[in-house]
Amino acid sequence: MANVVVVGSQWGDEGKGKIVDWLSERADLVVRFQGGHNAGHTLVVDGKVYKLSLLPSGVVRPGKLSIIGNGVVFDPHAFVDECERLRAQGIELTADSLKIAENTALILSLHRELDAFREDAASNSGTKIGTTRRGIGPAYEDKVGRRAIRIMDLADPDTLPLKVDRLLTHHNALRRGLGHAEVSHEAIMTELTQVAEAVLPFMDRVWHILEGARRDGSRILFEGAQGTLLDIDHGTYPFVTSSNTVAGQAATGSGVGPGAIGFVLGITKAYTTRVGEGPFPTEQDNETGEFLGTRGKEFGTVTGRKRRCGWFDAVLVRQSVVANGMNGIALTKLDVLDGLEEIKVCTGYRLDGETIDYLPASQAAQARVEPIYETLEGWSGTTAGARSWSELPAQAVKYVRHIEELIGAPVALLSTSPERDDTILVMDPFRD
Repeated sequence: MANVVVVGSQWGDEGKGKIVDWLSERADLVVRFQGGHNAGHTLVVDGKVYKLSLLPSGVVRPGKLSIIGNGVVFDPHAFVDECERLRAQGIELTADSLKIAENTALILSLHRELDAFREDAASNSGTKIGTTRRGIGPAYEDKVGRRAIRIMDLADPDTLPLKVDRLLTHHNALRRGLGHAEVSHEAIMTELTQVAEAVLPFMDRVWHILEGARRDGSRILFEGAQGTLLDIDHGTYPFVTSSNTVAGQAATGSGVGPGAIGFVLGITKAYTTRVGEGPFPTEQDNETGEFLGTRGKEFGTVTGRKRRCGWFDAVLVRQSVVANGMNGIALTKLDVLDGLEEIKVCTGYRLDGETIDYLPASQAAQARVEPIYETLEGWSGTTAGARSWSELPAQAVKYVRHIEELIGAPVALLSTSPERDDTILVMDPFRD
């Protein structure tokens, strides 16, 4: 039985929410393994819309165990707010339905403040990254710097004050350098005390739970956030997120071995979008981009920010297929392209007069690459709501097949609308 890792193959916002929800119906456990509450999933279940940012998608489905792994940075305030929103929609979380890894690092108010201080300063100097200002990056810095407050620390009042002092030694020096007031020890201790009661009931040894589930033959769905091109190592650095978003992080970020992963599914939009700053070779800052953005409702689930839009970039997706070891892709939003007479696909780049088939790692080179396009015939019919290949226009099928050839991976699922049932299953990731 294959445990499945779902990752984004572009810059995020590929439509992972619907696909994860579609797969979670067959999974027994759903695991978040990286990121924080800076990325969101929109789920539509029985006509109800749920907007999640920190919690795994399994929380909206009865009988599923949802897990937040150690690779996540966890904002307890955002957690409480999200639980309250779900409770208002009839979803009650308990320690039986949700587990949080005991060694998960916390995002505190000082992380959010530092994130905002830096972005404001960068805006003035023209070096802005475009973060969501939710404290994700600073929290990961503290984790790597071995000074993070972890969930398990909330249950250890004897050592917690010493760990807060160590954290503040670093942060207050930064705040003084940026011209901001220091944070008091008492303020952080009060903040931690206030959230401990809400968080500690969910704390557990996640690695142990996952090992037991794996041995029992349970189906595990590992749910990524953001996309491969935002990976801290493999993305368009420095315009990236602060964690590894690739499939390999599913093992590291949850406490299982790589052998526990059976199928890697890359969520891939039929065109390309990104939010925030950074290179975007196929961006269409014109009527085409406006058309794609309007038709595709391209606004962030968490931030509401308008997404930049452009043609499908096969170079980038092909690179993501390799970095993740993708066994197949779920192609989403094909219906957005309905009615276009011509559709362009990027098949390579020109860099300083040379033709290349990869995205260079250098920031300066990424800014200079020029896309090489292939123009395909569009289709006049509609793909919206199609649930079988026979319902698709012939040119739409040709477009999908050509993408498979260009990226070197087959289409496992094809999504033709936001509705979960409007999905064509080609290859079952949870193959038995």
